[in-house]
Amino acid sequence: MSDPVRIAINGATGRMGQALLGLVKGDPRFVLVAAITGPESRQLGQPVYAGDGSRCFTHEWPAAGALDVVIDFSGPAGLAEALTHCESHGVALVTGTTGLDATFEPRLVASAQRVALLRSANFSLGVAVLTRLLREAAAALPEWDLDIIEAHHNRKEDAPSGTALALGEAAAAARDTTLRESAVYAREGRTGPRQTGTIGFAVVRGGDIVGEHVALLMGQGERVELAHRASDRSIFARGALEAAHWLSGRAAGAYDLDAMLAERATR
Repeated sequence: MSDPVRIAINGATGRMGQALLGLVKGDPRFVLVAAITGPESRQLGQPVYAGDGSRCFTHEWPAAGALDVVIDFSGPAGLAEALTHCESHGVALVTGTTGLDATFEPRLVASAQRVALLRSANFSLGVAVLTRLLREAAAALPEWDLDIIEAHHNRKEDAPSGTALALGEAAAAARDTTLRESAVYAREGRTGPRQTGTIGFAVVRGGDIVGEHVALLMGQGERVELAHRASDRSIFARGALEAAHWLSGRAAGAYDLDAMLAERATR
């Protein structure tokens, strides 16, 4: 039996971090080495698990110890620190952090040349399938209008969601274009007729919605709706853990969830 994968969770006090901590505790495939949080967190120095003072929340990466994989759900600043640590120590990185600006992309590309890096805007298996279906539908119905509607809880800071943008990018690529050329992020006032080939986005923020994404392909007299609705945040944490287990020990390079699923499908 192989040794457990040694992991650190970056953004450990956030919603996803808490879900990951709960799952790791009962999963013999992993051993939690460090739970990293922001320097302003009120939980710094507090035990990760009640009644167990052996692991405490920290912001000190040097204290993380020997690692195989870092799972990151933090923010741009937290991800930058995680990348620095992983590059310096040859540690693989799984990240679901969204809300990154264009200037961050070169940093991620450079990091993937030094460590194994798996990125996904959404670690749900259902969303991965939705992306594949949308890619096929967008290519098969190139003249149909396409809008992507997403809804999340009222604490989410970025909009549209990273998942919505990833869906849009997949659809745009299937139509031999890009979001830069085709995306419409806001409609207000007298906007005039819709321009052919555009991909529209609409955003809902409220309550405790875990995540909903609906792609509407609209033709004359008919409409196709492709949707995914998450009711339990743990689906994302489970997917991230599966990705971490799969990524451990792999050569440096850029990976995605599709690569993992494709490899599994061939077994």
